[in-house]
Amino acid sequence: MYKIFIAEDDELIRDELKTLLENAGYSAAAADDFDDVCAQILSSGCDLVLMDINIPGENGETLLRRLRKSCKTPVIMVTSRADEADELISMSFGADDYITKPYNPAILLLRISAVLKRCGKAQQRSYRGFEVNSAKGCLDNGEREIILTKNEMIIFRELLDSLGEIVTRDRLMTALWDNDEYINDNALTVNISRLRAKLSELGFDGAIETRKKQGYVLK
Repeated sequence: MYKIFIAEDDELIRDELKTLLENAGYSAAAADDFDDVCAQILSSGCDLVLMDINIPGENGETLLRRLRKSCKTPVIMVTSRADEADELISMSFGADDYITKPYNPAILLLRISAVLKRCGKAQQRSYRGFEVNSAKGCLDNGEREIILTKNEMIIFRELLDSLGEIVTRDRLMTALWDNDEYINDNALTVNISRLRAKLSELGFDGAIETRKKQGYVLK
């Protein structure tokens, strides 16, 4: 499960972000004070940072510069100002993306997913002895190889990133939407069925378990 760190001083927005992220299948942590946010980020072990550009004390721009001296953790800058100067400054200091308040929650989740993929943040690289090759779109153990379609691989990686945990249909739909391909609920069901069949070919019957009204679990 990916962990997102929130550097936001508005308590209401911070709580809304935390709830949004957790409902989307992420683990979320937030700054508890603003004396040394950089240290909190570094000690959190997070996979991505959502950082308000106007946090108190050390502002987001300065914090981003300090953070970039110590790590390459992806950062999405958040601001309430629709100001191109803010975007240019943030990106020049090493931000990976930029979004302006008020933002659409679905768009924010898409941005997060895109940045994580672009930065190569992946928590599982193998499954039951098979290497997961996203570039080739296959599972391979040196003796057997099975090819997955682009959508099947996206679904499989989402499930694999939360191995043993429930992944909601909404999260899968969001991941597939971020792939710029139109997909509806029925298409998701078809892709899940095809993925199940291919995993069964490898001897992994029942690898994907359906949790009614909740989502799917990869075992």
